[in-house]
Amino acid sequence: MRKELEKSYNPDIEDRIYKNWEEKKYFHAKIDKDKKPYTIVMPPPNITGKLHMGHALNNSLQDCLIRAKRMQGYSALWIPGTDHAAIATEVKIVEAMAEEGLTKEELGRENFLERAWDWKRVYGGEIINQLKKLGCSCDWDRESFTMDDDLSRAVLHVFVKLYKKDYIYRGERLINWCPECKTSISDAEVDHKDINAKLYYLKYPIIGSDEFLTFATTRPETILGDTAIAVNPADERYLHLIGKKVRIPIIDREIPIIADEYVEKDFGSGVVKITPAHDPNDFEVGLRHKLPIINVINDDGTINENGGIYQGLERFAAREEILNDFKKQNLFVKIEDLNHSVGVHGRCGTVVEPLIRMQWFVKMEQMGKRALDAYLNKELKFVPEHYAKIYVNWLENIKDWCISRQLWWGHRIPAYYCEKCGHINVSESAPEFCEKCNHTGLKQDEDTLDTWFSSALWPFSTLGWPEKTPDYDYFFPTDVLVTAYDIIFFWVIRMVFSSLEQTDKLPFKDVLINGIVRDDKGQKMSKSKGNGIDPLDIIDKFGSDALRLTLMSGNAAGSDMRFSYEKLESDRAFLNKIWNATRFVMMNFDENEPKAGQLMAEDKWILSRVNSLAKKVTENIDSYELGLALQNVYEFIWGEYCDWYIEMVKPRLYNKDDTSRESALYTLKEVLIRALKLLHPFLPFITEEIFTTIQSDEETILLSKWPVFEESLNFSAEENEIEIIKAAIKSIRNIRAEMNVLPSKKSNIFIVSQNEYIRNVFEKGKLFLKTLAHGNDVIIQSDNTGIGDDAVSAIIQDGVIYLPFAELIDFEKEIARLEKEKDKLMKEVERVEKKLGNEGFVAKAPPALIQEEKEKAEKYKNMLLQADAQLNKIKRK
Repeated sequence: MRKELEKSYNPDIEDRIYKNWEEKKYFHAKIDKDKKPYTIVMPPPNITGKLHMGHALNNSLQDCLIRAKRMQGYSALWIPGTDHAAIATEVKIVEAMAEEGLTKEELGRENFLERAWDWKRVYGGEIINQLKKLGCSCDWDRESFTMDDDLSRAVLHVFVKLYKKDYIYRGERLINWCPECKTSISDAEVDHKDINAKLYYLKYPIIGSDEFLTFATTRPETILGDTAIAVNPADERYLHLIGKKVRIPIIDREIPIIADEYVEKDFGSGVVKITPAHDPNDFEVGLRHKLPIINVINDDGTINENGGIYQGLERFAAREEILNDFKKQNLFVKIEDLNHSVGVHGRCGTVVEPLIRMQWFVKMEQMGKRALDAYLNKELKFVPEHYAKIYVNWLENIKDWCISRQLWWGHRIPAYYCEKCGHINVSESAPEFCEKCNHTGLKQDEDTLDTWFSSALWPFSTLGWPEKTPDYDYFFPTDVLVTAYDIIFFWVIRMVFSSLEQTDKLPFKDVLINGIVRDDKGQKMSKSKGNGIDPLDIIDKFGSDALRLTLMSGNAAGSDMRFSYEKLESDRAFLNKIWNATRFVMMNFDENEPKAGQLMAEDKWILSRVNSLAKKVTENIDSYELGLALQNVYEFIWGEYCDWYIEMVKPRLYNKDDTSRESALYTLKEVLIRALKLLHPFLPFITEEIFTTIQSDEETILLSKWPVFEESLNFSAEENEIEIIKAAIKSIRNIRAEMNVLPSKKSNIFIVSQNEYIRNVFEKGKLFLKTLAHGNDVIIQSDNTGIGDDAVSAIIQDGVIYLPFAELIDFEKEIARLEKEKDKLMKEVERVEKKLGNEGFVAKAPPALIQEEKEKAEKYKNMLLQADAQLNKIKRK
């Protein structure tokens, strides 16, 4: 018995469909030597909460690519997973513990880690369920987590390998420190925000004189760590002071006056205090001049024992105290307003403090060069290309990477310190004794690795590397990375240099950048603004397909998009349109499978159109124009299939004695199935429900064969005929609409053309003009014989359409319409003639293009003559 669709579309079908896909393992990619592999690794969401709209867009794009390639015959693998997100997750857990009155220290490391794993089981599981609700066709058998045993072994392997190669070292250097999270962070994790700040002018007494040296600073609290004061060697104002000393009054320390080109003569007073322990530029000056390094700030942002009487004060409170003390000693000069950039921790928003700390670093010069060369040699491509500038700029200015974090949640650094000789033993597993002195007293480093250290290995560690697994051999390298533009330097670069270093291969050949989903006003969504939208709320109400359609239609790579409920409602209407159109088609089926039989012109037209659509959409997807691909399918289904073809064949469907009825049914089904397949990567659920209902040859659209262009379905002659008829019908509809003619009012339609081909086209298409253009009779002739003077007209290519119903016409409006059309045609003629008169265009353009422009000119001139004639005719009445 033939299956039927429910009377109305309901997105509740999605859960049932996804469950069936999962149970039947349709997403599982097999190693098949007869197929080409196609691999995508999912940017792993952090286990810190729910997915947001950005995740919804990013994963919809990935799902679209993987579904299309799966249907095209690839062994398509999409590796899902989540990231332990060390800092972000630890902050969340600490916050939750605080509500219970607990601290990390009270709980202890082991108990804290138990809590962290519990957190992962809860929130990691929630994220996976959210991805499934979105329709993600991931291979869940290969789901990974950055701290899984296999992936952790890969992390340790890489650390040891890089250490032995002398690419990883431990040293005391200036790093970015977050006083809130109490950990070091990399340069990439520092957000720079412009703020309204103050520039404080203070002065130091010059030793051995009554003079003072005025300097400007935005951070008076770091005065406590000053070890020099600098001027520009070309600044004549201060040449006589170079080599002398000043006294820091509040701590009674003498420091030298040095000359360094780092100082800008025109900024502030042209004098800069140098604090090597708390400023990266000062640190470099300090190295050049061999200055002492005095750290005055504790891990929690308070002043340490080197701060004298200010010890224990929070850094910004100390600032105020120091300013007050300068005022008391008459050493305070003035304050200026200043807008400048301040580094804040991207995770918690705390102002970052540069500190001298003993940390672990990765040398980046050689690995960074390989990553840069990969792009410069055109082995790696960015879509859109302009995002490569971020990649190149970061690599050209790369610094050594601080990889140690003062956290408990994460991969613990595999370094073991000998309690006897102090030797550092680096090993993938805990050594039993020191490799240098054989002492058994070893203590592991307390720090963990930067989250990005492990996620940098994601494209290959998820496939079993460093073991030479079958998955790794077959599926690696991956094909494309789909990611947001804000983590190009966080993650993309790290994956590229890590993969080149560890596997000697690029991790992927293409990087597809998606933009940000903004609210309907163009603002970035955020909790603080209250404009965030939970994608699950949208899915619960509208379904995943509607959400995906709204996110992907019209979306261009790298461009931000606006999300609106108005568009969502419109997109849901498209789903209803497909559903209702399918129900209409199926209502006309009988128990027998319809045969092609003798195809009519309109059948060949729509078959030819869907055939061309397959080629166009495939090219769109291959070039990552996913929004354009979706738009092309959308317009075909709604416009050409539903609004034109179905309406054209209704008379054949309603007449069961019509010998062409079966070929119409065959075409309706064939074209719908092809269109559904092209739509499936974008809207997986509704296409699956309709596909499995309308046919029984294939059990799921997900594994069905992707439509390809077939020369046997290239009916260009019939396409041209139907397009001519469509243009005529549109012209008639436009005239009737402008004159507010009711659909019930019918009239005779005259087609006048001296072109025999045009007359033949309309002779075969009379029925369409009657049913779709409200015609009583259609009269086709070569001249105006029998057409009354009261007829209104529409100009078509090589002809004119006349509608003789003067009683419904407002002649003034008709004159205005024709004059408007005449003006439009004059502009077109002028534009084409100007183009053909351009010597540069004629010299460089291909002959075919020049000929095309000449034909346009001739066509517009003929249409202009016809418009002018019609206008003169009406004016004479």
